[in-house]
Amino acid sequence: MPPRLNIPPVTRIVLAVLGLQSLSSILVHRARSNVVIEWLELVPQLSLFYPWTFITTTLVEDNLTSLAIAGVTLFNGGRYLERAWSSKEFAKFLVVVSLIPNILCFLLLVTMFTVTRNEDWTLTTINGTIPLQISFLVAFSQLVPAHTVTLFRGVLSLRVPRFPLIYIGLVTAANLTPWISSASLPLTIFGFLTSWTYLRFYKAVFPDLDSSQPASMRGDASETFAFSEFFPAPVKPFVAALADQVFDMLVAMRVCTPFSQADISAAQGNNFHQRSAPGGVRAEAERRRALALKVLDQRLHAASSSPASRSHSTPPVPPSGPTVQTQPQPNVQAVMTSEPGTMLGETHYNPDHDNGEKEDS
Repeated sequence: MPPRLNIPPVTRIVLAVLGLQSLSSILVHRARSNVVIEWLELVPQLSLFYPWTFITTTLVEDNLTSLAIAGVTLFNGGRYLERAWSSKEFAKFLVVVSLIPNILCFLLLVTMFTVTRNEDWTLTTINGTIPLQISFLVAFSQLVPAHTVTLFRGVLSLRVPRFPLIYIGLVTAANLTPWISSASLPLTIFGFLTSWTYLRFYKAVFPDLDSSQPASMRGDASETFAFSEFFPAPVKPFVAALADQVFDMLVAMRVCTPFSQADISAAQGNNFHQRSAPGGVRAEAERRRALALKVLDQRLHAASSSPASRSHSTPPVPPSGPTVQTQPQPNVQAVMTSEPGTMLGETHYNPDHDNGEKEDS
């Protein structure tokens, strides 16, 4: 019997819409190369009467190569995030990182037309899953900030927060070629900023790993998800200083709310976590491994103390013969608790020396 793919509902719907809309767009463009589907794709000059295109255009790819890349990205990233966050939170995240970058890119193209009077700006098509792809990278940077990805058999190792900037660099290089639309680079930058802002300040956070009750906290005040963490070490101080100035300005405009001391303490102590669904992929492996070792140690301690309690409850029988000195028993608990590390295997967790992510383990 062939294996059955377990795809969460929101991810399944998004993949189906992506395939249907993209294949329709590809067939139409092959039949008539110069046609623009203004009711499906967002074109500033033509789509004003089709407001739903601000959402639908994100799930439209113009060629089979980009469709394949988008499908793989949404299949793997969507399953991971939907199981880590719940379907409702994942759906809200998709709407935010699709709608806001498209609106900002629309306004940018209209502004460029106003300044240059070049009609090509308002005829540029805004479409594609680029905002979703970089938003997934930002979300992974929040969930597993200290993990590394090893490439080329160990030749290159990169921490997860480095991938959003690498992705922006690749899109910048591709934007110099006719392969992608000129709107791709603004979409990438706006998607990066939108996803980080939403996850940093607005996304609901569950106070416990297995809790399904409504969340009472929002955002992520941890230092590992600060904006400067996406940049290399030499430029971090400059980026942090600039980000602080922008944040103070947004607070003055009442766009953002500063974190309270309780939020900062909770983030440093890891008192709240993302929701995890049964069968989900491994997230925050170092914390789960520490919890597993703690539970195993408690069970071994309980198992070793049970025979001792039974021996105290039974009255000792005085020996009838000569006393024989018994050989001391080996420390079973010490031996057994030294093995779970090997049994559980190793993870690719490489924490930084300057943060406190290991405090809870």
